[in-house]
Amino acid sequence: MDYRQIPAIFVADAPGLDFLNSLATPVDEEVDWIRDGEGLLAWLEQAGMVPGAVLAQMRSQSAPAELDAVAEQARALREWFRGFVRKRKGRPLAARDLRELQPLNQLLERDEQYGEIVADDTDGEPAFEFLASRRWKSPESLLMPIAEALARLVCDEDFTHVKACEGPRCTLLFADHTRGHARRWCSMAICGNRAKVAAHRKRLKEREGN
Repeated sequence: MDYRQIPAIFVADAPGLDFLNSLATPVDEEVDWIRDGEGLLAWLEQAGMVPGAVLAQMRSQSAPAELDAVAEQARALREWFRGFVRKRKGRPLAARDLRELQPLNQLLERDEQYGEIVADDTDGEPAFEFLASRRWKSPESLLMPIAEALARLVCDEDFTHVKACEGPRCTLLFADHTRGHARRWCSMAICGNRAKVAAHRKRLKEREGN
């Protein structure tokens, strides 16, 4: 299935997990939304991680091969971090887990973030605020907001409530922020509905068998 035919999936309630879900099986076939450079740019745009003007600049100033290479790095980062999450989901992170995060810290060291004071005069009177920004010097800088999202997942989320969808064929992960932490499905519209239909069919068969 062509990833361009369907929008990316954002159901995780955590940007870092949404990145892992950029490889999924929404219907019957596996879809990789960042299988090439153009896919990476499109996914970043849908995720709201990179300003549109920056993405347009990358498209115009970078060779397709350069963007494809960054997409390959993003896929490698995704699969490495997927292993980290799947191994630890359902339990709190421990101090020993920090050793496994060294590759992510090494990537974060390359980031070129800076802050500036800007004025917001929406209400007629200027109000100053501190705005974090980033220098986008090369296609590889597109990895930085992804790395930040992964780091925030580690630091801000309780891994006890990081779950995998219970759908038999579903690969999606999510952070369960519901009251009582009873969420079971990536979404009710996808796997939740399939489960309801399957349960209904099972009940009908059981009635017919009696």
